[in-house]
Amino acid sequence: MRILVAHNRYRFSGGEDAVVLDEVTLLRLRGHGVMLLEQDNDAIHGIRGNCAASSSIFYSSHSKMRMKDAIHDFQPDILHVHNLFPMLSPSIIMEADASGIPIVQTLHNFRMLCANALLYRNGAICTDCVGKSLPVDGIVHSCYRGSRAGSAIVTAAYAFHRLIHTWDRVDLFIAVSAFERDILVRGGLPAEKAVVKPNFVGSDTWNVKRNAEEFALFVGRLSPEKGIGTLLSAWNTGRIPFRLKIIGDGPMIDEVRSCAANNPAVEYLGAQPSDAVYSEMAKAKFLVFPSEWFETFGRTVVEAFSQGTPVLAADLGGVRELVEDGVTGYRFPPGDADALASGALRFTAGDDYERMRANCRNLFLSKFTAEINYTLLLDIYSRAIAIRKMRCQNH
Repeated sequence: MRILVAHNRYRFSGGEDAVVLDEVTLLRLRGHGVMLLEQDNDAIHGIRGNCAASSSIFYSSHSKMRMKDAIHDFQPDILHVHNLFPMLSPSIIMEADASGIPIVQTLHNFRMLCANALLYRNGAICTDCVGKSLPVDGIVHSCYRGSRAGSAIVTAAYAFHRLIHTWDRVDLFIAVSAFERDILVRGGLPAEKAVVKPNFVGSDTWNVKRNAEEFALFVGRLSPEKGIGTLLSAWNTGRIPFRLKIIGDGPMIDEVRSCAANNPAVEYLGAQPSDAVYSEMAKAKFLVFPSEWFETFGRTVVEAFSQGTPVLAADLGGVRELVEDGVTGYRFPPGDADALASGALRFTAGDDYERMRANCRNLFLSKFTAEINYTLLLDIYSRAIAIRKMRCQNH
């Protein structure tokens, strides 16, 4: 099968970028032809760049021509779209549809429903815009980067594409968790077009001598919605007997560096390559996942499970489907630093720790390996191709 993959990379590389790379690698290793059509947000500079990005959200003749050329040169059997925002543009969907190419789109966040894509405002969950054809709340509250004008552009663009039925051209949408799918359907996505396929991570041999060091680990974007403030506050209580290592980059890097400089129990390792991340996960007593927005999946949770590492997670979003309290880790109320500290203390008891390690590894092996994901992905592609064929016959 020949798969054309389209993705707009983020300025701060994160989970979505890693998922795209993983899927492309997975397909190529199994003999499929894969072409990756990418756009990078680093290309947005100055007034001209921002104007181009704003217009591309509505329509981009440049992106449409790139898609037309890719279809002509590569002759794909299917188009798999990931992130379109902001430069790649929904115009690539229009071009692929006009060429009769089956289209699958993975929705990694809530951009279709929410100006900032997170359903998160002023430090709290917000679902005010879910289900509204013109969600003006996002404009009123300047949800996109604190800009009312920017929020108006994003909101208008997605309302425009709903109005002209751009998303109807997609044959199947992939949600990465049942939780995400439920919210997207509540927001107007046709239930019959929404399927669930979790992300995956590569596995390696599980060494039973792992998880031997007395430290907790955080891996991820250093931003408010990821619960960084709560994480740092919990370790500053002095109640937690484990050291904390932090890996990542983002807008709260100065707060993290300051905490590490003033608290000997906190160590900031900066951004690290995947091999180093896995190495730290394998050594860690547990992973901390304090995210305060509706995480659609929780990739680092599954990465930890692949190493047999339990997780202390905020009780919110798609992570509830992964972290079962007392089975694969513990959960705490999101945004509660004292509760996070109390949750960390539960790892000192030790009686159930080895059982949790085995549970984590077994859950990973049963649901989140590359082989399992490959089967799910190929089934979705086959279904999308069949749907497109039927649509063409009916017209």
